[in-house]
Amino acid sequence: MRHNKKVNHLGCKSEHRKALLANLASSLILHKRIETTTAKAKALRVYIEPLITKSKTDSTHSRRIVFSYLKNKYAVSELFRTIAPKITDRPGGYTRVLKIGFRQGDAAEMAMIELVDFNEVALGATTKKESKKTTRRSRSKSSGASEATAEPKAKKTKKETTEVAAPEATEE
Repeated sequence: MRHNKKVNHLGCKSEHRKALLANLASSLILHKRIETTTAKAKALRVYIEPLITKSKTDSTHSRRIVFSYLKNKYAVSELFRTIAPKITDRPGGYTRVLKIGFRQGDAAEMAMIELVDFNEVALGATTKKESKKTTRRSRSKSSGASEATAEPKAKKTKKETTEVAAPEATEE
């Protein structure tokens, strides 16, 4: 039984686990989305959420604390420059873990972990749904009600198509 066992050891020693999580966190910050096993993704979520919270206050002290965990100055600068301004109003839940199936070689359960505010597909899908306001039914009603206005336009287009078709026939 796993009573009161909060840390997933991931089958390795503590130094190896710290280095693994630091590398995964740096990759997540730099690439905004990574694919890994589900156990590692869940452990990474617990590891990186406090670091993102610390990045909200841009001070030398918070930068040094985050650097002591990540050990990558490019990841620290990316976290404080681009990620922190986007998540200032978010109270938590900066990452999302999505299960994507099983790995081909050993059938390990795989997951994709990503930063929530940097998913362009999900952010773009919400704006597209809001822009669509009309339905098919409303369009068909409007076209049926205005048949009298639609007929003169149709006659003009028929004349234009016959005039255009005639020169093409002479060229052949």
